[in-house]
Amino acid sequence: MMTSFFDQFMSPTLLGVPLMALAFILPWLLFPSPAPRWLNNRLLTLQGWFINRFTSQLLMPVNVGGHKWALILASLMIFLISLNMLGLLPYTFTPTTQLSLNMGLAVPLWLATVLIGLRNQPTAALGHLLPEGTPVPLIPVLIIIETISLFIRPLALGVRLTANLTAGHLLMQLIATAAFVLLPLMPTVALLTTVILLLLTVLEVAVAMIQAYVFVLLMSLYLQENV
Repeated sequence: MMTSFFDQFMSPTLLGVPLMALAFILPWLLFPSPAPRWLNNRLLTLQGWFINRFTSQLLMPVNVGGHKWALILASLMIFLISLNMLGLLPYTFTPTTQLSLNMGLAVPLWLATVLIGLRNQPTAALGHLLPEGTPVPLIPVLIIIETISLFIRPLALGVRLTANLTAGHLLMQLIATAAFVLLPLMPTVALLTTVILLLLTVLEVAVAMIQAYVFVLLMSLYLQENV
């Protein structure tokens, strides 16, 4: 029984061919493309308003030099929200429950921010490893601790996104299984369990959007430190 709960996180295959690439491409096909007209429809207008508001809010504390990351961060936000939301549909696969995917997104972007900081302001970038006014005996220990905390950032990004989505999907499946089993035995309890499942589904929709936002927000904060 416990093995079947984790089957939903296995990468889907068709005739031995992984369908992970298909799960990446499908969300982009759902977005409306601009039409050759002077005025956009309501969906395009809403999409443009959301992207503009999100980008301005995200890059407000970042220096002007970091504004060139607007396209990357906005695209990443929309991509993660799409994958997380589509994964809540029945009989679908959520790629962001795979730690390898999340680490593949977090490590290159984090490494890019670190390299930008080392190239543009190497003194300030290395100065983050040693707080000002540190006693001399504590300097080696603090440098080691700050270096470890620097390298653990992408791991924290990937694990946070994976753990939150995996826990939510498992909890939804457990409650749904309990409601199905209790239906012929105790219909009233099964009905209450179904209500809890609906509330949890609404919560998971919020979690899917919030986790995507937190992922991109932390990446922008890392960028702010190095620009």
